[in-house]
Amino acid sequence: MSEGLSSRVGRIISGGLNAILDAVEDSAPEAIMEQSIREIDDAIAEVRDELGKVIAAKHLANKKLSDKNSEHEDLSDKIEIALAKGREDLAETAVSHQLDIEAQIPVLEQSIAEAAERERELEGYVAALQARKREMKADLQRFREARDATRIEASGQAAEASVGHGVSKATQAFERVMERQGGVALGGMTAPKTAAQLQELETLARKNRVNERLAAIKTRLNK
Repeated sequence: MSEGLSSRVGRIISGGLNAILDAVEDSAPEAIMEQSIREIDDAIAEVRDELGKVIAAKHLANKKLSDKNSEHEDLSDKIEIALAKGREDLAETAVSHQLDIEAQIPVLEQSIAEAAERERELEGYVAALQARKREMKADLQRFREARDATRIEASGQAAEASVGHGVSKATQAFERVMERQGGVALGGMTAPKTAAQLQELETLARKNRVNERLAAIKTRLNK
């Protein structure tokens, strides 16, 4: 794929709705929304595939590090035995091999650290994409509701009303819904229920941080 994974995720997270609103004028908003959701699903699958590779690589590096540490410890025991038996030549060979192992251990540890960092990054991508997908699905549902409401309204109007006029009314209804529900197009406010829940969550999170800080201070003072 020519587009980098991080660039693709960034584009999906930062964009979407404005392009969809522009597409409303082309009479294909629902199709564009559905395509955007499918793209998010594809991106999630791609990120998870990369995440699986990173986790596997980290596991192998951990396994090799564990083996090297065990080998180093085993050599230490053998060095003592060799010296006790007067075989300094064997002890020298074992020490030389220990030095080789010690040179490899920092590299393995760095590989594990980098893999862990990449794992956290990819997990963040998945979480962000899933959140964006939920937003897009909510936008799509609101659009469908606005479209259906417009159709009911249009059914009571004169029969000569054109399809183009109906689309225009659907567009206006959708934008009104977006404004009420916090859509990007008009920069509206978050729905009252959602805003209240988010505020409650922020309050709980802050209280938890305060309790953790106090617990840490008490632990330090009691040492």
